[in-house]
Amino acid sequence: MTITNSSTSREWNSSVYHRVSAPQVSWGKKVLARVHLCGDETLLDAGCGTGRLTADLLEALPRGQVFAVDLSQNMLGHAREHLQGSFGSRLHLVACDLLHLPFERSFDAIVSTAAFHWVLDHDRLFLNLHRALKPGGWLEAQCGGAPNLKRLRDRVNDLIAREPFSRFFVGFREPWLFENAGEGAETLRRAGFQDIKTSVEPTMTVLDGEPEYIEFVRNVILRRHLEHIPDETLRLELLAKLARLAARDDPPFSLDYWRLNLHGKVA
Repeated sequence: MTITNSSTSREWNSSVYHRVSAPQVSWGKKVLARVHLCGDETLLDAGCGTGRLTADLLEALPRGQVFAVDLSQNMLGHAREHLQGSFGSRLHLVACDLLHLPFERSFDAIVSTAAFHWVLDHDRLFLNLHRALKPGGWLEAQCGGAPNLKRLRDRVNDLIAREPFSRFFVGFREPWLFENAGEGAETLRRAGFQDIKTSVEPTMTVLDGEPEYIEFVRNVILRRHLEHIPDETLRLELLAKLARLAARDDPPFSLDYWRLNLHGKVA
């Protein structure tokens, strides 16, 4: 989920993401395991992507409904193709920015996985989420948390500070916000949430080899970086340099993921 108005930046290669996002799905299923539903609730899936976890939510809500929100039309199109036939009118797909949610006191609960770190204004984000919940509603979410992907980010920042890449990254800002558990709790508190619980956990992810590493990093992590490089040859050069460094890691082609768990309720 992004906060830019650029049509390029908001879009993903949804087919590739759906195929390679097994790590995100596995983390998300652990989040859903913490969710206890009666089966008739109205839920917001904030940053639904291609809908792999939205399907699990709908299965748990035989008498309920899910509003699945994402900024990417590609992601929503894939989710529609994947889910609409099975869940019909219980699924509502909404294209919008999480910073501009058109809902007020609408949901019993909000669930989100792997989305909030793409939103740079967390205060505004969580105020919007708080406003969208009914009294007594709750938020259960997970996103990237500090020090998420520090090894990879350090390598990328070093490479793009030098030629032949530096000219494309003048004034560039990382497209993520990774808070630690204390920062996440304070952000929830400022937004008005109560019964707050936060934690950060390591989720090291190991990919099968260089082709898998390049495809994953290109389509899941560095999409926004690569948009700044107009030449495909240079994009591939950056990815190849990162893959050569990753091949020397222990274990090879590993990604030092960290996840921030977030829970809060509305009075």
